[in-house]
Amino acid sequence: MISLFQKLERFMGLKKQKKWTAVIFFIAGTASLIWLLIRVIPKPSRLQYPCMKATMPVAFSFIAYITSITGFTFFTRKTFHLFKKGNYGSATVVLMLVIVLGIYGMTVNQLEARANTSTDKAFSDPLGANVPIGEPKGIIPGRVVWIWNPDATNENCTNSNHSSAYWVDTNTNQDVVDQMFSQGIKEVTGMVTDSAAWEAIFRYFNMNHGKGDTGYVAGETIFIKINAVTAWSGAWPNGDMPSNIPVEFDTSPQTILAMLRQLIHVAGVPQENIYVGDPMADIWNTLYNKFYAEFPNVNYCSQRDITGRYRINPGSEGIHYSDQGTVITALTGHNFFIEMLEADYLLNIPAMKGHRWGGTTFFAKNHFGSNTSDHSWELHKGLMKPDNDPLRDEYNMYRVQVDIMACKYLGGNTLLYFMDALWSTSYEHQKPQKFQTWPFNDDWCSSILFSLDPVAIESVCLDILQKEFVTEEYIDGWDAPATDRWVFVQYPAVDDYLHQAADSTWWPEDINYDPDQTGTPISSLGVHEHWNDDTLMQYSVNLGTGNGIDLVKIFPENLPSLVNPLPAIENLKILPNPSNGHTAICLNLNNVSNVTVDIFSTDGSLVKRAVENARGDNKMQVDLDMSNLTDGIYVCRITIKNIKGSYILSEKVQLIR
Repeated sequence: MISLFQKLERFMGLKKQKKWTAVIFFIAGTASLIWLLIRVIPKPSRLQYPCMKATMPVAFSFIAYITSITGFTFFTRKTFHLFKKGNYGSATVVLMLVIVLGIYGMTVNQLEARANTSTDKAFSDPLGANVPIGEPKGIIPGRVVWIWNPDATNENCTNSNHSSAYWVDTNTNQDVVDQMFSQGIKEVTGMVTDSAAWEAIFRYFNMNHGKGDTGYVAGETIFIKINAVTAWSGAWPNGDMPSNIPVEFDTSPQTILAMLRQLIHVAGVPQENIYVGDPMADIWNTLYNKFYAEFPNVNYCSQRDITGRYRINPGSEGIHYSDQGTVITALTGHNFFIEMLEADYLLNIPAMKGHRWGGTTFFAKNHFGSNTSDHSWELHKGLMKPDNDPLRDEYNMYRVQVDIMACKYLGGNTLLYFMDALWSTSYEHQKPQKFQTWPFNDDWCSSILFSLDPVAIESVCLDILQKEFVTEEYIDGWDAPATDRWVFVQYPAVDDYLHQAADSTWWPEDINYDPDQTGTPISSLGVHEHWNDDTLMQYSVNLGTGNGIDLVKIFPENLPSLVNPLPAIENLKILPNPSNGHTAICLNLNNVSNVTVDIFSTDGSLVKRAVENARGDNKMQVDLDMSNLTDGIYVCRITIKNIKGSYILSEKVQLIR
């Protein structure tokens, strides 16, 4: 009987002196297959590991090769048997199979078994759409509020020079931004007044940080971290922006002012207890003059001695990077600033944009500016593409953003996640770009987003940017050769840090994220998933299919206006009103919808909730039992969610018995 190795030798056409090639191939293939099964069966996500990607070509080539030579041997014998019996038709068919298998086997033999670590420059999450991982966070777990209002920005703005830039008040409408901010904090908390929303935000934070069920306490300080990339070079000697500084998208002054107005006028935080700045940079007069005119006692931080600024002080504490020096190797001076270290609360207002090294620059990446080292260059090694180094485009690689998101001084001390997306861009050193996709249709992004879940909001921001920036034509204003250009938000594995922040099963084998050196690895920081498609833009909670992200989209047709504070929903009735304790909410709906009815007391407290699903055949009724409530005035808020967006209606209900 011919041995297997002899068959290998003959079939592969090996010369005698190369017969050991077949032996090596057989041993390597068997070992690769066994190793692949041992590693992947207990943990399927390991298929994304570089070592598994190196193993798969060998194992699969081995399987294909053994299958082909087995088939070749079987069908060859079958062919001879059929010819001997005179069955020439069947013999011819089988002979064709022999030829196909022979060609395939020889082709497989010529394939070089090696690690496929190259990339086709196409992002694809191995989880797919609407597969949430992690633990949702927030008063309403996993909720992200996206408010889009094109009236917030001037469609005719050119951003071609300083006089026509986005930060000029004629190009960003402060009143509209203030209104959007008010809507956002109420929707992310489920409250009906701004004051109740802030009380809920502070209480949620304090209960989760061992401070008890308490709101803001007099004397507590807040540090507001903004994005001021253009001020790295310094706003000295007088704080004016030099004329040669290009128009690049930093945090808009109007969003910062909206935050200051809310904290001071609504939440009751004293001006002198608030610090504002990008600690690594200075602060231009385009921001300072606007803020100082309204709030002169706020501490506007700067690296240098500039009139009216608060000079920030480097501290001696920082973060322990969990890679243990294997990726981030030089950590001298990687501390934070005293005012940030001592702050009772942190607020983070990044500018939503792509990034040539990080893929994206959202909340976690914005904290590179919280570091005392020179521009945090060393930290870039933990991103997607360190400067002049190969792309780190695999899942399960160490990601510095995870340490930042969990650090007690940074993500761990963040009170509210508020994203400035009024103006956006695909590259951090570009001027803002108009968005071409629906619903923007060649207009500015004109959006702001809110969440109490740090992973969920970064996931939504990534989906928004990936929906818009998909071709190289968006990348201009930099001198990289065309062959080296990327659509940065489409980097392969660009969401690896979100996987790892959500679920430890995606961590590298040799990494335990513990940035505060507590001795215990961090738990899930939030929930990650991608929306179902670029048209409906819905997540698992919106679809009712999972416990993931709950995206509330408040788009122009759903925004209250000064003339008509409620969107037009046919035949809305609250019966009876005044109520005797039993109330019915009746309305007509033309789409399959999820309807939530919330009853609030006049102080903003939620006292009753009912949830119903409407079939979309026009009439529906939600019954509420208010008999256990005391007589008085209540606010009934109706939230309707369907494929067209989210609709919010509010009406007063009087209870009299």
